[in-house]
Amino acid sequence: MDNNRQQKIARQIQRDVAEIFQRELAADLRGTLVTVTTVRMSPDLAYAKIYVSVFPFERAAAVMQTLEAQTRTVRGALGNRMRNQVKSIPELQFFIDDSLEYIENIDSLLHEEDRHEK
Repeated sequence: MDNNRQQKIARQIQRDVAEIFQRELAADLRGTLVTVTTVRMSPDLAYAKIYVSVFPFERAAAVMQTLEAQTRTVRGALGNRMRNQVKSIPELQFFIDDSLEYIENIDSLLHEEDRHEK
């Protein structure tokens, strides 16, 4: 169970990373909508798992390659923003949050089934 400090740091990282994507990685992420959906912190606050949603989903692999290549840049920018709030900036790991694609797939299957019944 996340404690209150973990939740606060996770929310702050979520906001800051989203802003970093908009401002500092805008050129690298052009043509895609990248949303930070969730951040999960380790109990010692040393690691942050950042889940991102990508639209269009077909570009998710390319976006993940970009994010992995830019992890140091993102962590450095995060450090500049959070240096007065935490002792050390956590190591960042990016993961695809494919829940929106999953929901869309189920929705299309349900609509397809409705058409076959009529």
